[in-house]
Amino acid sequence: MTASLAAASIVPRTEALLLRENADAVAILTLNRAEARNTLSESMLAALNNEFFAISNDKHVRAVVLAARGPAFSAGHDLKELTTHRSDADGGLSYTRQLMQSCGALMLSITRLPQPVIAAVEGVATAAGCQLVATCDLAVAASTAKFATPGVHIGLFCSTPMVALSRNVGRKQAMEMLLTGEMVSAEEACRIGLVNRVVKSGKAREEALALAAKIVRKSAAIVKLGKEAFYRQMEMNLAEAYAYAAEVMVINMMTRDAGEGISAFVEKRTPKWEDR
Repeated sequence: MTASLAAASIVPRTEALLLRENADAVAILTLNRAEARNTLSESMLAALNNEFFAISNDKHVRAVVLAARGPAFSAGHDLKELTTHRSDADGGLSYTRQLMQSCGALMLSITRLPQPVIAAVEGVATAAGCQLVATCDLAVAASTAKFATPGVHIGLFCSTPMVALSRNVGRKQAMEMLLTGEMVSAEEACRIGLVNRVVKSGKAREEALALAAKIVRKSAAIVKLGKEAFYRQMEMNLAEAYAYAAEVMVINMMTRDAGEGISAFVEKRTPKWEDR
């Protein structure tokens, strides 16, 4: 991690729910609702969606680190907020549908973001909070972090977290988490593929920034191309995936940065990216 990455400058936000810092070409977003265990309330979802939209159009940002303050990374949806709408004329049907759609839109915005997103998890990530970690492109967990999809305990199966979870870990492991609702340790989360690595307590953000620093040194155009291709081919059958990936390789080979990267490799020098 570079010295400038460590010395991030805080950019004032209009809402204290979500903090943003800029560290060189890395945007650091921090969930800042510790007293409510950083639940993904309606306002938190809106703040995250707005920030990711802004980042998607910011050519100066080449990677994103998503962190949180307090003992919980995120406890998922705000159940108190949801329960309040039980008294609506439709029993909360419209509100719940809108909230779930907003949450889904946020998860899609992360996978569709040109820049890679790295979760830095120090605390507990449960339900939609676990979904958020699973949705990020990379994840670093402190040794004290824990993960769960505990909705089954209260008669609310974690169906939307299931989407991201089942696309990151094996079926048997995903089903066990969903059916039992039990906590999974950071080490177990790493073993089953939910997170990339486990670090000492208090070091998750630092390690996430170190990963981001490696990505920042790559061509932003090629990272964008590769990230999009990764998620698209995941939804294809094997033959379609190879055909699609082959075409992506052709397009990639024709880019300016591919030519520069190959020349730099042959000439044994550092490439000079133009991000195109």
